[in-house]
Formats: sequence, structure tokens, C-alpha cells
Amino acid sequence: MAESSKPILYSYFRSSCSWRVRIALALKNIDYETVAVNLTKDGGQQFSEEFQALNPMKQVPALKIDGITISQSLAIIEYLEETRPTPRLLPQDPKKRAQVRMVSDLIASGIQPLQSQASGLPGTLGQPEKVASKIVTSLPTWGPDGRKELAGSRNLSVLKQVGQENQLTWAQQAITSGFNALEQTLQSTAGRFCVGDEVSMADLCLAPQVANADRFKVDLTPYPNISRINKSLLALEAFHVSHPCRQPDTPPELRA
Repeated sequence: MAESSKPILYSYFRSSCSWRVRIALALKNIDYETVAVNLTKDGGQQFSEEFQALNPMKQVPALKIDGITISQSLAIIEYLEETRPTPRLLPQDPKKRAQVRMVSDLIASGIQPLQSQASGLPGTLGQPEKVASKIVTSLPTWGPDGRKELAGSRNLSVLKQVGQENQLTWAQQAITSGFNALEQTLQSTAGRFCVGDEVSMADLCLAPQVANADRFKVDLTPYPNISRINKSLLALEAFHVSHPCRQPDTPPELRA
């Protein structure tokens, strides 16, 4: 049987980096297959030899497309933009394009990696009231078999320095510090969305990060631009269908 010509996205339902790519695929109307990589099952499926051959960094997402495999969410999005440019996710104007990349990197490099070591807690998607107790009782292991819940976290070295008892506070501080800068940045770049009035790569980063903030009980009141843009984004079909609660590997109890 011939190998499928569809792109294949290696993804984890709760991964905010994977969500960015799912939004891009939905916006560009690209039909694809999903291969779930469960970051908490079997000690972390991203550590399997098979997956490491695809992505030596042992992270999701990874996208097989056009005969190559690409990792890193922003690199994937930029490849899709260059090969399938409609609808455009990077503005033609160089100044606006730089602003989109600036906001994207602010989130993808300056916020998400710092808080991600406290992410991925089972049973907390859309249930922020459970996060605090989960963090205290479930890190670094979870489940009766003692498997590592944080297997696959990008920042285990940071995690060891932070300490189990400080995880919720650490995540909240990382997000708040980043959102303070992001809110100020959006004052000069935003229209309806992060940069002007068209959805861009920056928005693909913003919505998943706001979801992370919700999970960690971050007060969004001081961030009217972030909140307003996120509300507009979540009303769009591409953000709706790509949401973590609607993925093939979303546990039944967390489905919308």
C-alpha cells in the first residue's frame, strides 16, 4: 500500500506548540493526519526510538510534509506560509512582518518555555481550580505506577531549580511577567488582532498561551488587549476545531 500523501502531524492534544500548528493547518485548509504522541504515557512516548528518529529534540510538534520532517512550531508555520501562502500569516509589509515575528517570539521563546515545566497536568484542561492541588501533589510523578508526569517537558533543568512546591507560583510569575510586556507591545501593534486586522502567526501563539494562563489561574483583568484579541480568535472556526478539547487524542473526560 502506498504511503499516504497527506501531511502527518505528530501532536499532543494539550501541547500549546502543537495547537499553533493545528491552527495554521486549519486556516490554510490543509488536510492532514494526526499521530498522537502522549507525553505522559509509557514514560513519555516522545522518548521512543521511533519518535527520536523523527525529532532528536524529543518534542512535539513534528510535521511530515512534502518529503521532509520539520520540528519547532514557528519553523513549521513559516514553511507552510512559504509553500501555501493563502491565507497569509505573515504580512507583506516588512515592518508589520517584523512585528508579527516579534510578538510570536515573545510568546514562543519568552513565556511558554518558562512556564511549561508546570504544564501538562492530567485532568486540568479547562479546570483551573484543579491546577493548584495537582501541582502540589502530582509533580514530578503522577499515577499509581509512578510514571513521570513531566516527561517531555522542555525545562527539566529549570524544574529542578524551581522545586516542586513552587511550581504554581513559578508558572504564574512567568506568564504575568511575559503578559506585562506583551500587553504593552500590543498597544502599538494591535488592531482587531495582534498585528493589525488580519490573523497572523502572532495570533497562533497568543490563543494557546492565554489558555495556559487560564489553566494556571492568572488574572487577565490587567490585560485588556490580550483578552479582547483572544476572544475574537476563539470565535474563529480554525481556532475552534484545533482546540485541545477537540483532538483525536483528547481524553473523553476533557472533550468539549
